Amino acid sequence: MKRRKFITNGAKTALAFTIVPRVVLGGKGYVAPSDKINIGWIGTGKQSFPLIKGFSRCKEVIIPALCDVDSQKLNNFVNVVGKAQSEAQKAATTIKTYRHYRELLERKDIDAVIIATPDHWHAQMAVDAAKAGKDIYCEKPLSLTIAEGRAMVDATRKHKCVFQTGSMQRSSFNFRQAAELVYNGYIGQIKEVNVSVGLPVRQCDLPSMPTPEYLDWDLWIGPSLYRGYHPTLSPPLEDNKWAWWRGYRDFGGGYITDWGAHMFDIVQWALGMDDSGPVQFVPPKQPDAKDGLTYIYANGVKVNHKKWGPGNAIQFIGDKGKIEVSRSFLRSTPENLASMKLTDKDKRLYFSDNHYQDWIDAIKKRSKPICDVEIGHRTATICNAVNIAYELQKDLKWDPVKETFDNSYANNMKDRPYRGDWDYTKF
Repeated sequence: MKRRKFITNGAKTALAFTIVPRVVLGGKGYVAPSDKINIGWIGTGKQSFPLIKGFSRCKEVIIPALCDVDSQKLNNFVNVVGKAQSEAQKAATTIKTYRHYRELLERKDIDAVIIATPDHWHAQMAVDAAKAGKDIYCEKPLSLTIAEGRAMVDATRKHKCVFQTGSMQRSSFNFRQAAELVYNGYIGQIKEVNVSVGLPVRQCDLPSMPTPEYLDWDLWIGPSLYRGYHPTLSPPLEDNKWAWWRGYRDFGGGYITDWGAHMFDIVQWALGMDDSGPVQFVPPKQPDAKDGLTYIYANGVKVNHKKWGPGNAIQFIGDKGKIEVSRSFLRSTPENLASMKLTDKDKRLYFSDNHYQDWIDAIKKRSKPICDVEIGHRTATICNAVNIAYELQKDLKWDPVKETFDNSYANNMKDRPYRGDWDYTKF
């Protein structure tokens, strides 16, 4: 080959290898394929709408797979995801839908999953996802029972997954500031904490109704004991309202696990109890009480479940001051505490100002995110124990190391029966 022809052909070959879309190479506004994280999305109800707003801003995230037992919600969410993702994210994949989540988990190209289903599915799906080698973001509360939560921790550790619990208040200023002020003793020794979060769980007394054609109701029930369909548990897409499955036993834990998973979580964080918990639960003695329970830590700090002021808020009371916090306010006595900047001498808590990106970053670093599975389990344990104490109307002592009550009936309530072949304990 003549020298000139060799150079010409070589230049053409080099050009063929270098002129490629920027989405492949990465760069400003793009992420190279090696940095992308393919996420399978399980559960496409209303909670998925705020989640997609957060995750679509994470440039590493690609969403190639969605799953739901409700075909109306599933098909609608395909359009929602399409609109939310950037042009680079859209160019990287096409979305495929699934009715059964295990089919999604079989895909080798899925790196991680988001579980945004009703609570009664969390444990089974998380354990299956861990076995499949997927990293996990699971909505709060972590689990429907105490035993499920511990299994989720064990499965996560065994399969070395990165697990973020959706307790996203830890990634917001108000709650981090309040927790750090309490943690560093700015209101002195904590005497008591008041938490306003609403009602305990109740038995499901909804009548059975005909199941709509677009919904696989048997698969919606999944591992829980079977009961007939009712739109309160899974409303049709056109109703555009929140389902209230969370209010009923076998599916949720009432407001105790709904908002309690947020507010009791911040109490745990502020008191430095992320790897432990209370030692006693003292419920009110009147039948069918809606609040008035107190749980107590080994150091004597009492946490009261009661409506002390605004709903869904926390009041920390120390011997030198008071801090009150919710999503809409942060106030203190003395007044200057709420806005003060902590010093270099203060102990700082894990910093995150983006709960979704924090999980993505942890996946890339193979580290624990701000609300690791153990943290989510400890908070869910408190929520579930509160519900147990309300139902039994008995004072219960709790061992946070052995995770056992001093009462055999309460210990039986740490778990629940699974129907059919479902089994979250095999991981």
